[in-house]
Amino acid sequence: MTDETILLAHGSGGKLSHDLVAKRFFPFLANPELDKMDDSAVLELSGRLAFTTDSYVVNPIFFPGGDIGKLAVCGTVNDLAMSGANPLYLSLSVVIEEGLPISDLERIMQSIKGTSEEAGVSIVTGDTKVVNQGQADKLFITTSGIGIVPPEVNISGANAKPGDKVILSGTMGDHGIAIMSQREGLNFSVPVGSDCAPLGKLVSQIMQSLLNVHCLRDPTRGGLSSTLNEFAQQSNVGIVIEEGKIPIKEGVRAACELLGLDPLYVANEGKLVSIVEPEYAGEIVDRMRESDYGKDAAVIGEVVSDHPGKVIMRTKLGPSRIIDMLSGELLPRIC
Repeated sequence: MTDETILLAHGSGGKLSHDLVAKRFFPFLANPELDKMDDSAVLELSGRLAFTTDSYVVNPIFFPGGDIGKLAVCGTVNDLAMSGANPLYLSLSVVIEEGLPISDLERIMQSIKGTSEEAGVSIVTGDTKVVNQGQADKLFITTSGIGIVPPEVNISGANAKPGDKVILSGTMGDHGIAIMSQREGLNFSVPVGSDCAPLGKLVSQIMQSLLNVHCLRDPTRGGLSSTLNEFAQQSNVGIVIEEGKIPIKEGVRAACELLGLDPLYVANEGKLVSIVEPEYAGEIVDRMRESDYGKDAAVIGEVVSDHPGKVIMRTKLGPSRIIDMLSGELLPRIC
């Protein structure tokens, strides 16, 4: 039985706990800091630090394009990258529900290993807990991350200025629709997969020798609409976007029309929004398009001095409408 599913005894701190960590975690995550098995990791760091933490409770834990392990690494790496930091180290804390198949745990750990390697980060400390069946919905993950911010970099949601251009790195709504379709058993003629991806290298690519990126953010929960409203409010500026310039996959667009959803409010997990000085917008888009994670990058709007704190979208038909921040719950448990 112990070779097939997680038992409460795996969280007891005894032999089964030790074996779980030694056999199901360390083979995937081994590195010099973690291998010491101390109560904390001692790291050599210098410069300005970026530090972030997040928890992941997505349902289902496996979905087209990823799983909860890949999501946890990408989410934390991306939060660091959005401050202009070079992500270096993560912690990993897992709460496992009794009865989870060990094969599922190993599949998730393999995903964490591969995503961490792609992102260039090491998992240097962590924790494991096991709870009674019915108390954790299979698996919850909390990750924290540390990165180094170059001295000259100053990126903040409060830095947008009138005249700046708004850039999207790719298509909107992929992750939320992938989760919805998997959870509800929906099949579309055009398959929809999550865009879950680590964006640290993409940010480094667009930041090379360019100190004119004012704002960066990944439009996760609340989607593009919430992210742009946050920028507008933090910077006390207005933002105008063009509906026809926002990249959306046909499968996502069709699914949103069928389900009555607006793709601007649907979550993404592998895209970023950048606000940049106008004269460099074209060059930054070109740099983004050199990456697989930015091949659909586009300038979608600009920052204005009118209507501070509000986001306006010019529709394809001509009239404009206000894009408010998400209110209520659109897609539960998408990250």
